[in-house]
Amino acid sequence: MKGYTGVMASGEAIHYVDRKRWFWLLSVAYPLQPFIAMWLHFETGNELWFLLPLFISYVIAPIADWAIGEDYNNPPEEVVMQLERDPYYRRLTYAVVPLHFVTLVATVWYGTSQSLSVWGFVLLAVIAGLTAGLAINTGHELGHKNSRLEKWLAKIVLAVAAYGHFSVEHNRGHHRDVSTPSDPASARMGESIYRFALREIPGGFRRAWQVERERLTLRNLPVLHPSNPILQSYAITLGLSLLLVLFFGWPVIPFLIIHNLFAYWQLTSANYVEHYGLLRERDTSGRYERCRPHHSWNSNHILSNLVLFHLERHSDHHAHPLRRYQSLRHFDNLPRLPNGYFGMYVLAYIPWLWFRVMDKRLMALPHVRGDLDKVNIDPDSRASILLQWGRDKMIQPSITDPPSR
Repeated sequence: MKGYTGVMASGEAIHYVDRKRWFWLLSVAYPLQPFIAMWLHFETGNELWFLLPLFISYVIAPIADWAIGEDYNNPPEEVVMQLERDPYYRRLTYAVVPLHFVTLVATVWYGTSQSLSVWGFVLLAVIAGLTAGLAINTGHELGHKNSRLEKWLAKIVLAVAAYGHFSVEHNRGHHRDVSTPSDPASARMGESIYRFALREIPGGFRRAWQVERERLTLRNLPVLHPSNPILQSYAITLGLSLLLVLFFGWPVIPFLIIHNLFAYWQLTSANYVEHYGLLRERDTSGRYERCRPHHSWNSNHILSNLVLFHLERHSDHHAHPLRRYQSLRHFDNLPRLPNGYFGMYVLAYIPWLWFRVMDKRLMALPHVRGDLDKVNIDPDSRASILLQWGRDKMIQPSITDPPSR
């Protein structure tokens, strides 16, 4: 197994082996789940097999995350440069880009060529959208990098879900405003995921166009200029959609609408759990403090991190956006999710259960200590939150990370 050697400040040599090196291939394979469902349907004719990817994501993955546990190990800083320069990890993100297109084309072909019921057609579009949500995650990893190739690959893969504005909105909007009331992609305490979606999806779209318009205006260019990366990705989406309609007919249109909406829902689900209720403090000048690791909810659950390019080590990602997925770190005393993202999605879809679990964890964080002034609160829920968590009900932190291993 390949290792990396560095020298510590003391002069002592250190050798590091990424024991998850080959398991990162799960991030490449996971978007291919619809092929299993389509094959089983083809063999049996039973449309219930289209439920399999949903069962894997929302039942098996949370249980596996709980059973396998968490990984608190970090690559030593002395070898991080070597680790990030290893082309293997980069090639995995490159390889998954065409696979997202293959999955979309295959599911469209299957949905329009087989004698499916309306229910089966819709369900196939839903599981295709599930994998397209992973395309947005791939675009997230690629879009943060400085190389021209990776930025273009991000635009290309985001076109699968018709979410070409994501890189602009995420990199220059969300990372700037994260964990503040002005960020549409940061969920507020007391805000259900359903109300959050109505704020986050249109809010992110508007902010993307706003920040891109500002960039182009500074260059004396119109917002519809060909150099606009949002338009570039949308053009790929348009071309792909037209080709699919041309080859497979008009049923492609409702398929793509369902597919895209469910992909958006996957991104919304991730955004909801990543910063729920967390708030950056203002300094004496009224400016928000720099984003730090405790402004994101973190998860070290092994399986879901392996299929999401380490997205769940979100705290280090926001503190150091350019770090590549294989070198993202765990920190002690971070806001910590009780399960991986897939399990947290299920919890979020049941708002009363989400509030019962997560509000207590939020208020118990060491930097919050029951102080509502340090929480990003939903204005519509403020009265009920004050009633439940008023200052006369201060609580002490009770949720801490287990020791690093």
